[in-house]
Amino acid sequence: MSSNPSKIDPKEFRDINPGERLLMGPGPSDVPARVLQAMAAPCIGHLDPYFLGTMNETQQLLRYIFQTQNALTIPVSATGSAGMEACFVNLVECGDEVVVAVNGVFGTRMCDIVNRIGGKLIRVDCEWGRAVDPQAVAKAVKGKPKVVAVVHAETSTGACTPLSDISKIAHEAGALFLVDCVTSLGGINVPLDEMKIDAAYSGTQKCISCPPGLSPVSFSAAAIKALEQRKHPVVSWYLDFGMVRDYWGNERKYHHTAPINMIYAIREALRIIAEEGLEIRFARHILNHRALVAGIEAMGLSMLVPEKERLPMLNAVRIPEGVNDLKVRKALLNDFAIEIGGGLGQFAGKVWRVGLMGHSSRRKNVILFLAALEAVLKAEGFKAKPGAIEAATAVYAA
Repeated sequence: MSSNPSKIDPKEFRDINPGERLLMGPGPSDVPARVLQAMAAPCIGHLDPYFLGTMNETQQLLRYIFQTQNALTIPVSATGSAGMEACFVNLVECGDEVVVAVNGVFGTRMCDIVNRIGGKLIRVDCEWGRAVDPQAVAKAVKGKPKVVAVVHAETSTGACTPLSDISKIAHEAGALFLVDCVTSLGGINVPLDEMKIDAAYSGTQKCISCPPGLSPVSFSAAAIKALEQRKHPVVSWYLDFGMVRDYWGNERKYHHTAPINMIYAIREALRIIAEEGLEIRFARHILNHRALVAGIEAMGLSMLVPEKERLPMLNAVRIPEGVNDLKVRKALLNDFAIEIGGGLGQFAGKVWRVGLMGHSSRRKNVILFLAALEAVLKAEGFKAKPGAIEAATAVYAA
């Protein structure tokens, strides 16, 4: 390829054809053909009447999956990390106390954002790989925090934190309750109104099974009131919900050019979820998780997170002694076209993160993965116990 930027031969550039993958990592998940087809629909203007109707439908479907009546329920025009930042920059001003529970990588990211925008961080460190202890949060909520924040589904460890007790603690302290639902939304129950969650954000690429690029966010009436009563402007112009909500609201005031085709995609992905039904979808994720764990344990491997605190869509499997993390993941990808994730933070090189999210959470994927992992481990010299497929199949039969 030429090193001269002023001379480019288009023939030197390959066609985009990554080949098929089975996405069983921490995200993205497999995308249904219907969603890809929706993305390929003609691009039109972001204020075109047809597109404005599509926006309305997308909001309605988002309220369904969030289980909320919140008026401000929109897909932020950026990935899940922007949804995280949007929640904090709109609700937190310089000097505001913010309690953040940390039990993995994404709790630490919350802390980083609070520090960057000048909030007074009260960090609650909990054991990684475990659910957040509500009592630890209660001890930290002493003064008048404006926000209490927690990660519902910690993608770095596979731990799930129950929300009811922490929500109660936050509201008794007069604080807003902010929840990271990036990995949980669409895979397990996240009833915003029932749980009294004031601000929640997610991502499209996990259990929603849409390509990455949008971040569903929902603000309660209390969160909107806090936004409207700010003493200073939101530090991010792009993520300022005071303006963004006017674009998604009845006014339709121009703020930015929305990613038209990504909105098509999330609308179709949400429509697929609505067709399946939330309860059936949640049950499917739990069943496939149970089958996967049965197979993993039959093989002689173990899970990182205790049974009652595990996520069904993100499974952290301890890497056996003497087995090379990277070699196994490379072999799964090269030989079987299966992608899984490695550990993050203190679990780097110690766990594999196996995703069963949305469209990827299927029986055939569980069986294929177990068979492939067994073959790869055998090639690496690890003597896996027999019976993994049988153990998984028994769960389905039951």
